[in-house]
Amino acid sequence: MLLALLALAFVAIAVASPVLVGGATEAWVRLRGRRRQVPAIVRYDPGRERRAEQRARELLCSCVNEEEWAMYRDLGFIRVVGNQGRAAGQQTQPARQVEPPPYAYLIYAHKPIVAYVPADGRLLSEYCVEFPDVSGEGVTRLPASDDVLAKWIALTSDESRVIGRANMHLVGRQLDPTRVRRDLWRLSEWEHRRLDASSTEMHGG
Repeated sequence: MLLALLALAFVAIAVASPVLVGGATEAWVRLRGRRRQVPAIVRYDPGRERRAEQRARELLCSCVNEEEWAMYRDLGFIRVVGNQGRAAGQQTQPARQVEPPPYAYLIYAHKPIVAYVPADGRLLSEYCVEFPDVSGEGVTRLPASDDVLAKWIALTSDESRVIGRANMHLVGRQLDPTRVRRDLWRLSEWEHRRLDASSTEMHGG
């Protein structure tokens, strides 16, 4: 009787062995898979994007003029005068112009460029322009300040080409016209404060 039980036990072990080995193998594969994924999680650096944006801000500050940098720092966008205004010698310090330029642009990060008329605040068009990140680090879009700088360089160096190739829509396709008008009001108030501060400094106040 004992021999018969032992024989049955050996048979059961022999039959179950492939199943046990298969299950152990699958578990090992899953475990190794999880272990292989751990370094990717550990290597992720949550501060990388923040440092990239800081470097981008430093580069932007070094490229644009003092007023444009202060505008971006304080308001979150940059105003660029159109070619016709620049041709009339109005490209620098628009806040001190006697007459406003015929048209200008607002440059936002990761949003369309907005064309408007400074004299009356009339919104003209929004132009969709994208500058993808080609650094090869797996990031598909530039840091915010790099995006603004790319648009600024494109507009100030070859405005007609940028506008000619962009997808043009009436303002409202991607940007809220109410927000843009509010930004224009903020820009006007910001320029008035700068003028008042400059006037105070000039008179020794």
